[in-house]
Amino acid sequence: MKNQILLFGAVTIVALAPILHTRAAELSGYTVRQLELCIEGDSDVRWGAASEGECKQYINGFTDTFLPLAEDPKAAYFCLPPPGNRPDEIRWAFMKWSTDNRDKRDVPAAEGLMATVKEKISCK
Repeated sequence: MKNQILLFGAVTIVALAPILHTRAAELSGYTVRQLELCIEGDSDVRWGAASEGECKQYINGFTDTFLPLAEDPKAAYFCLPPPGNRPDEIRWAFMKWSTDNRDKRDVPAAEGLMATVKEKISCK
């Protein structure tokens, strides 16, 4: 089972690399050092809950991206805004999409974000 998961992960990463139009240099810049707040969350009495929450949110976002793509490989075809202001542009587009689609508020967040980038972010 573990080998199947590793193989699936490797195949998914190889398949997604050209589809997402993203190179490593264009990633958010969020580093392993910053994600070590997962460790800090367990050892910091004062800010531990906030650190743990941020850690889980990042991991949820990372893993939720792969789930719809595993079910429907065609779902991978979308573009992202340029890296400079990417999080805010997607956030603004998502706010507009969620306002326009109030009837879809109970769908998984990953599906809503995928729909947002497909409908609101153009591929130039």
